[in-house]
Amino acid sequence: MQVTALLLVALFAPALPQGNVSPEAAHPAPAQEESATATLVLTGGRIVTVDGNDTEGEAMAILGDRILEVGSIEDIAEYIGDSTKVLQLEGRLAIPGFIEGHGHFFGVGDAAMQLDLRRAKTWDDIVAQVAAAAKELPKGSLIRGRGWHQEKWVKVPRGAVDGLPHHASLSAVSPDHPVVLVHASGHASFANAYAMELSGIDANTPDPEGGEIVRDASGAPLGAFRETASGLLSPARMKARRPDPRRLAQLAVLECLRKGVTSFQDLGASFEELDVLRGMADADALDVRMWLALREPVKDLKAKLPEAKITGYADHHLTLGGIKRSIDGALGSHGAWLLEPYADLATSSGLNTAAIEDVKACAEVAATHGIQLCVHAIGDRANREVLNIFERAFGDDPARKGLRWRIEHAQHLHPDDVGRFAKLGVIPAMQGIHCTSDAPWVYRRLGPDRAENGAYLWRSLLDSGAVVMNGTDAPVEDLDPIASFYASVTRKLSDGTVFFPEQAMTRMEALRSYTLSNAYGAFEEELKGSLEPGKLADIVILSKDILRCPDREIRDAKVDVTIVGGEVLYDRP
Repeated sequence: MQVTALLLVALFAPALPQGNVSPEAAHPAPAQEESATATLVLTGGRIVTVDGNDTEGEAMAILGDRILEVGSIEDIAEYIGDSTKVLQLEGRLAIPGFIEGHGHFFGVGDAAMQLDLRRAKTWDDIVAQVAAAAKELPKGSLIRGRGWHQEKWVKVPRGAVDGLPHHASLSAVSPDHPVVLVHASGHASFANAYAMELSGIDANTPDPEGGEIVRDASGAPLGAFRETASGLLSPARMKARRPDPRRLAQLAVLECLRKGVTSFQDLGASFEELDVLRGMADADALDVRMWLALREPVKDLKAKLPEAKITGYADHHLTLGGIKRSIDGALGSHGAWLLEPYADLATSSGLNTAAIEDVKACAEVAATHGIQLCVHAIGDRANREVLNIFERAFGDDPARKGLRWRIEHAQHLHPDDVGRFAKLGVIPAMQGIHCTSDAPWVYRRLGPDRAENGAYLWRSLLDSGAVVMNGTDAPVEDLDPIASFYASVTRKLSDGTVFFPEQAMTRMEALRSYTLSNAYGAFEEELKGSLEPGKLADIVILSKDILRCPDREIRDAKVDVTIVGGEVLYDRP
């Protein structure tokens, strides 16, 4: 199966109005002549364009990688010639291809090559997975895993500290293998005794800046490492044979196509990963459109950005569009930086993981090179600090409101800061699935008042005029857009309870947040995000109409067909 288009458009296009993105202000490439013969026609279904008028059609004509027209079956029949491929929708829903607004592309591929701990219900389940791996792998080889979350276990392990287990049981089943298991959030790690020994970690090892070694009552390392402390395990990680990054990218591409993701915004890429993707694009071996924000030291950004910056490379396959920083950690690991201490850990207000001066320096680099600054901020203190940095960087220049700098996650806000996003033109790049995944323990972390007034405020942000993006933070959560769409419109947990439903999106808002708003968040709304003449023909066909079916049926919807640049790249068996 051959790759077609990849991604991206010119970076500093004219800014659209704040709020729900309206493509009426966009200027897509002109449509082809009406007499043109289409290379592909979709017909006999419901086509929702996500344009400014919520236009719908029954059929669509495509020429090459661009959309010719959306209209009635009769209108589109005029574009059918002897060489036209006709795809019968048979009543199914066709929508713009999903755009993953915040993920970790190589991490998606890497997750497929290690233990999947996301479904573990107890610490004992995880120990059992490691024990099985230890029996299969040669002695001395590293056992890796990802996805554990202590708040999702049905019982607290014996001897736990802040809900985190002691390494003894893990070490007992893996005495000859170093083990490093990454938290679901990516903001903590757990290690066995052998991994800590290889890394030279003991009771005398100090906490690094922006991180914490969790310790037992005697002061010895428990096995858990929060935020930057996870970096102390690098010597143990060096025991692992490094996966081929091209193989990781190939696995991620396959996962994207199965899930209907036609574009992927990678937050936290490296120059090396950029080179891998550029090589794949050159070889016509990249089937999804990529937009990257680099997480590299400021000195390297200054030195390498002028040569590395690319926009719309290889027929819109690749764009380097941003710089990434993380100013705090995750709520689940007590790493989110709060204005007040945690309700369930009164000794902590979280962690500031990147120096304010470093973020300010990144702001200067971003402004100089005309790319976006994307800062991870989850706690209310972290979000306030980032908004302050952005506000100072923008100054009194009204044009700076059009920079579309982003706060990644924006999960917990002080009510006083909600309106600042729209006022400054800052985009909250949020993830619907995080709300329902995190909700069972958000009350414990924040208490009821802060949870209600500050957590996952999609409705408040939309009503204030902000453009809200959507995604999954994969591999933190499954890449599945349908699950995140369901969470966005229902905020319903697995036990049937609903987490502050007044903050839910409408179905069209949720679809827009996953398509046109994500395109806007990368200066790509003139190229993708809606099904309009002249735009790239990136389309998903679903087995169920998620805009009309009962709430309970949304999760049953399957991606039947994924089309990228007018080419069918996935057809569900």
